[in-house]
Amino acid sequence: MIMKFPQCEIFSPTDEPEILFISGGRVPSREWFLKVIGGRKIFCVDKGIELCRACEVVPKILIGDFDSANQSAVEWARAKNVRVEKYPVDKDFTDTQLALSRAAEIFGEHVAILTGVFGGRVDHLYSTIFTCAAIDRKIFLADEREIIFYVKGGESVEVNFFRRPLAVSLLPITSTCEGVTTKNLHWELDCATLTQNFPNATSNRIDDDKIFLSVGRGTLAIYFCFDE
Repeated sequence: MIMKFPQCEIFSPTDEPEILFISGGRVPSREWFLKVIGGRKIFCVDKGIELCRACEVVPKILIGDFDSANQSAVEWARAKNVRVEKYPVDKDFTDTQLALSRAAEIFGEHVAILTGVFGGRVDHLYSTIFTCAAIDRKIFLADEREIIFYVKGGESVEVNFFRRPLAVSLLPITSTCEGVTTKNLHWELDCATLTQNFPNATSNRIDDDKIFLSVGRGTLAIYFCFDE
């Protein structure tokens, strides 16, 4: 499978259908959003419905506690016969966690692309990054400025860039990541061990329009910064 974004394409070992989740964090640019939609199913999370309304993109489903979404945007979704699920503000899960769980129940196996998750509060982003890492499916966090995805033990990935990022960081999600090997980064790794309590493989640079990376053991988040 090739996961395509306006900035790059990521060769990923899965061929599941793709679902685009739109959350209520930093709003992606309309231009980027409209390019990413493609033929993907749209799953709105709370305030994410406002971008859909602005772009006249009708999602399959909208969920959340609607504590931040504009009520007129929610009513727009209902008028478009969007499936709307409202949950209490006082609940055990974040809206993003709830959305990922409900998507698995409704659509079955799939690849998840989350946008509208960057910016805002650090605790929300922290929760999302680790929640997504723990789920046994391919998940990408992306907008025009940043992309995060995961490479787990025994996996390798190739990325072709249409636009080179300003920086690439390798962030251990598990306590250690062993056997990390890279190609075409400015500072290469050869079967290296990275640790969560000393994440020093940050702010690397790319020396080509294509990179390769593999992980022997552990879960590694790959972070691309395209615009600070």
